[in-house]
Amino acid sequence: MLLHLTSLPGPHGSGDLGPQALGFADLLSAAGQRWWQVLPVNPPGGGASPYQTLSVFAGSPALVALEPLVARGWLDARAVAEAAPRGDAQRIDWSATGAFREAQLRAAHAAYEATATRDERAALAAFAVRERSWLDDFLLYAALKRAHGGAAWFDFAPALRRREPQALALASVEHSSELDYLRFVQWCFDTQWRALRRHCAARGIALMGDVPIFVADDSADVWAHQELYFLGEDGRPTVVAGVPPDYFSETGQRWGNALYRWDVHAAQGFSWWIERLRGAFARFDAVRLDHFIGFHRYWEVPAAEPDARNGRFRPGPGRALFDAATRALGALPLIAEDLGVLTDEVKALRDDLELPGMRVLQFAFGGDAGSRDYRPHAFPHRSVAYTGTHDNDTTLGWFRDPQGDPDSRARALRYLASDGREVHWDMVRMALLSPSNLAVLPMQDVLGLGSEARMNTPGTMDGNWSWRMRLTDLAPGSVERLRMLTETYDRAPLR
Repeated sequence: MLLHLTSLPGPHGSGDLGPQALGFADLLSAAGQRWWQVLPVNPPGGGASPYQTLSVFAGSPALVALEPLVARGWLDARAVAEAAPRGDAQRIDWSATGAFREAQLRAAHAAYEATATRDERAALAAFAVRERSWLDDFLLYAALKRAHGGAAWFDFAPALRRREPQALALASVEHSSELDYLRFVQWCFDTQWRALRRHCAARGIALMGDVPIFVADDSADVWAHQELYFLGEDGRPTVVAGVPPDYFSETGQRWGNALYRWDVHAAQGFSWWIERLRGAFARFDAVRLDHFIGFHRYWEVPAAEPDARNGRFRPGPGRALFDAATRALGALPLIAEDLGVLTDEVKALRDDLELPGMRVLQFAFGGDAGSRDYRPHAFPHRSVAYTGTHDNDTTLGWFRDPQGDPDSRARALRYLASDGREVHWDMVRMALLSPSNLAVLPMQDVLGLGSEARMNTPGTMDGNWSWRMRLTDLAPGSVERLRMLTETYDRAPLR
């Protein structure tokens, strides 16, 4: 099942690592499911996108549940309930929810400072030592960002932007209280994440994460490792990531992420990437590697360009990165997000590494020859079947789209042997009966929701990442129906 944690229901404005997450794992177990896939769980940057994060190592404060903090006596349950944001249970108001949760976390930290036991203080200290390879840089970055009114790191005071040791040491003293608070929040996230993972494992549920290939230019990662990126003297990127013009966009997509200096990464033995993957595998049982195509070649756009038309392809690290990671970490439980224009070289890299690629059923019914690769009867065993992804409309929204191609709809109905009344269930069934070793279903498709439940529309800025599941969305019998289909196609655990 694909459902991001923020999309869970609950009383605090957005989903988190609290009781609703544990309950969703129970629901998955009852439905015969074995995997729960989420989007990146790091602190989101502008626009609440989990793919533009302030750190690829840190956990998102938005996911820290308040109920465990109440249970420890650091928050008052009645005060939390009275302050909780009200509004549409199906949409997140990120501004209101963020302000509310930060106020609660700061109150919890104050109570921790006043009342924490010796064991609690020892646990936080042990966490800080264990994660120091990234934690200290992130804490100082986040504290300085707040002190600079939310400015990007390349707009910090010059000495801080350049990370001059004396300036960093003075800033660490000046912002020590803020650093203590931020460290506390990261410890809470880590503690709650470990509890969720234990809960899932006890119910036979594995967790799948998501690692975007690129990082945000305004992030602790770039600030702390400036030598690994193409940056000017002012710290701003000189070139940025994107994709070239294609069928979907005449101007391509200018993502704006900082681009790696792969030669420097290679000279350092890909140590930063190894630590990034090590951290991901510590949280997840498997990881979806976003934009796998970029590891073979990526689209480089001059930073001054307004769109992606005037870019060029540049070589990625290829197999060398994965070989280095394998030597350091052992087998790599990765899934290659290989959607897009696949060259023979990309296919060869994926297959040489024996990584499963992705097959999305919504792409199966166009009139072009490439659509045939996405028809389930042709899926290779070493692949992951999806009805749709977080970047697609829901299956019901896709099928009912008034701007959609009627010929594609007709082909879909013929292929699915469907009358269209429950096309989402027909697509679920088709994914489950495919030869793919793994089938992943967006929760919106199991719930039968339309475009109002779409998670993200690429190339747009408003209304994304805010959908939430309501408990009333789960129709009677849905869990039993999903389990029956899962068992029918031999995908459920043996009872």
